[in-house]
Amino acid sequence: MKELFQKIYDKITHFPPLYHKSDNNINHTDGFPVVGFLDKERVKELELALSIKISNPRIYEQALTHRSYMHVLGADSGCRSNERLEFLGDSVLGIIVSDFLFFENVDFLEGQLTKMRSWLVNKNSLAYCAKMFGLEKFVMLSFSAEKAMKGGSDSILADALEAIIAAIYIDSGFIDAKKFVLTRLIPLLLNQSILEDKNYKSILLEKVQAVGHISPKYIVHEEKGPDHEKEFIVGVYVDNALVGTGKGKSKKQAEQQAALNALENNEFSNKLESQNGKVNI
Repeated sequence: MKELFQKIYDKITHFPPLYHKSDNNINHTDGFPVVGFLDKERVKELELALSIKISNPRIYEQALTHRSYMHVLGADSGCRSNERLEFLGDSVLGIIVSDFLFFENVDFLEGQLTKMRSWLVNKNSLAYCAKMFGLEKFVMLSFSAEKAMKGGSDSILADALEAIIAAIYIDSGFIDAKKFVLTRLIPLLLNQSILEDKNYKSILLEKVQAVGHISPKYIVHEEKGPDHEKEFIVGVYVDNALVGTGKGKSKKQAEQQAALNALENNEFSNKLESQNGKVNI
């Protein structure tokens, strides 16, 4: 571990300045071997779908390669999944959205800005955008992972879109990445009901605490399926009593569904109403 941190430190001390598209000395092919599924025709289709210009298809091939597809390519292919690009894209997206919200909402406090960012930058919203772009037609994945994606797994498409943002950043520079986020993603989200407050856990917490109960407790009842097709069943408890259950592709999704189930539980609703006069659930 010490050697790893020393290696990172040595790289930081020799870190080059941020590059621009015009920096001809930057080698954008390192770490991006040719996969081959983005031929000229497919590149044009992807450019049209995303309204971008692609200079180096290799980067986008990696951005669209799900880890499950690595079994198809084989260990000796030298290729990588999109997980590294997803890591970078998440950070690039975060700074662009934070910058946008900060300067467009000068009267908002930190808590409000954080909540707005969570509405914009989450798996559901990113998957929604990916579907609107038709990104599922380009993602390379195994049969079982494809089945999971078609079954409603948001993480595959959301991760792919973050990787695409990183690909734009590497291939065309930060300005073009920012343009993509501001002109393609944010308007799409702001015009949809996806920004409605659907944080059922927060709503449930406020309602139970308003009548003197302790915070709801979420317990995983069951977890099944392979890593790319997980299903969680979660129960939510108030004062040790089960008031709702939910299913989801992730623990968070299952917890939200359990909270919604509790809010729609007539017996539990009537109990809250009797304790607080009238509770609008």
